Amino acid sequence: MTDVTMRIWRGDSTGGDFQDYPMTPNEGEVVLDVIHRIQATAAPDLACRWNCKAGKCGSCSAEINGKPGLMCMTRMQDLPGGTVTVTPMKAFPIIRDLVTDVSFNYAMAEKVPAFLPPPMPEGGYRMFQQDVERGQEFRKCIECFMCQDVCHVIRDHEENKAHYAGPRFFIRYAELEMHPLDTNDRRELVREVMGLGYCNITKCCTEVCPEHIHITDNAIIPLKERVVDADYDPIAWLGRKILRRTKRSATEAAVQPAP
Repeated sequence: MTDVTMRIWRGDSTGGDFQDYPMTPNEGEVVLDVIHRIQATAAPDLACRWNCKAGKCGSCSAEINGKPGLMCMTRMQDLPGGTVTVTPMKAFPIIRDLVTDVSFNYAMAEKVPAFLPPPMPEGGYRMFQQDVERGQEFRKCIECFMCQDVCHVIRDHEENKAHYAGPRFFIRYAELEMHPLDTNDRRELVREVMGLGYCNITKCCTEVCPEHIHITDNAIIPLKERVVDADYDPIAWLGRKILRRTKRSATEAAVQPAP
């Protein structure tokens, strides 16, 4: 392979700049391999996060030539020759070099009300296979947080971050809401607290997902439909009147078990 210039952002929360490293990629190498060779030679203090090197831990997320990707799954031979630019994910605060502070995502994860099944019936629970498969797609998430990185609400509107869960957690809420054995009703919580309405379904999150989860089509849009049904479906409204039931508020969904 021909020589390339690895242009890597170096710095921390106080600032930084790009630094160039001329390299000769070896056959079959991925970006993470080249980063490791740079660490072993020209820049031993270069910070990057990685773990499995198999595309399953989500640790080595970065922006490669301006597009979020896993460094361990991006082959050098698939990139244009000349200069390869590697930067940290722009939606999150920089710790150092290619390492960002993704604790925002873990804080959002703590706010997701847990799965709440009904009492165990005699003979155990029963589910249709199609219900199992629907949730299994969302379980493929490796929490690389690249969908969070490209979401414009998180990336471009810092003031909304505290009130917006983001696509990674919308698929978690969708999984729970679609689960036939879950008894909680999180629709008002998703609408009022988690900011589902901010999402304008541009599908940018789906495009960068390394596990090819159909985040927009299979999770966010159906979740929006369920939220709308909770407020505007006349049949649901009539059913609540007849059965004398009320919608669970965001606070009830977050802290109280279902009746």
